[in-house]
Amino acid sequence: MGILTTLVFVVIIIAIIATLFIAGKADENYSSSTKKNTKNLTMIYAVVIPLSFIVLALFIVFFT
Repeated sequence: MGILTTLVFVVIIIAIIATLFIAGKADENYSSSTKKNTKNLTMIYAVVIPLSFIVLALFIVFFT
């Protein structure tokens, strides 16, 4: 059991180090792509959320 616990901690430490190493690299086009992605996600949510409420209401009306 002690070996497995040690192995888990080693994997966690390696994952933290790898995450920090990768996060240190900056993307030059980040701000322009972020604006586009935010706009696309907002449009998706604006369509999906009302549709999901409509489907939920129809489900409640017809199946309860």
